[in-house]
Amino acid sequence: MNPTALIAEDEPLLAQALKAELAAAWPELQIVATAGDGRSAVREALRLLPQVLFFDIRMPGLDGLGAAAELADSWPTDEAPMPQLVFVTAYDEYAARAFEAEAIDYVLKPVQPGRLQKTVARLQQALAAQQQQPSPSASPAAAHDEALERTLAQWRQVLAAAGTGAALPATAPSAPLRMIAASDAGGSTVRMVPIDEVLYFEAADKYLRVLTATHEYLIRTPLKQLLTQLDADTFWQVHRAVVVRSAAIESVHRDEAGKLHLTLRGRAEKIPVSRLYAHLFRAM
Repeated sequence: MNPTALIAEDEPLLAQALKAELAAAWPELQIVATAGDGRSAVREALRLLPQVLFFDIRMPGLDGLGAAAELADSWPTDEAPMPQLVFVTAYDEYAARAFEAEAIDYVLKPVQPGRLQKTVARLQQALAAQQQQPSPSASPAAAHDEALERTLAQWRQVLAAAGTGAALPATAPSAPLRMIAASDAGGSTVRMVPIDEVLYFEAADKYLRVLTATHEYLIRTPLKQLLTQLDADTFWQVHRAVVVRSAAIESVHRDEAGKLHLTLRGRAEKIPVSRLYAHLFRAM
């Protein structure tokens, strides 16, 4: 059976150009759908379960990073292996270097046949590896879990590199953030919140919620930008929209559907853990 792919690109001419270049570089590949925005890409991907996703990073509404993160959680792994993920980008050499440094598959716009051929070769190798029979000593369940974790590790790497490439070049802060200037819920007062009091951050619409044990504040800093200013050992990303203080984690719960949720000391709510970050709690 021929391999299948889905293209998510909000510019129809660029989507057609990528489709034409893929037909030349990989004649056997069947493009089962094209989508013009991230939400449609998620819906079509879950309906068709393609083996490869070509996602434009910037799309209206839900962008390529958000669409990929949603699929990581909602992909029916019992029905089909998680697909290979390739980001399509119009960014400059800074972004390209970020991808190259991590050996990430990507496609530059406009499509460059040489770069695309490298990506196709990697994808063919990855799909061939998926078809290999597991070791006779491995149980079907163990082989399934091992294959899933390998793919999730690749997705984490791709999303991290794409998030780095999506940001403008900037000088890294000399030290982690210590104080946050945040407004209260009414927006009338700005307070200086010590980072040591923050239990978690949650992206919500145009704002980022800053939660302590007793208060909630709002800032406009995007989560991916804030992450570059936080100590990675102190704050863990557990969901595409949530970063928690690791020392505040009290317990981890698995529900009937197999999804993980955290509770933090000082907070009553349960915080969902994305499939992409479940590996952080395997020992627990």
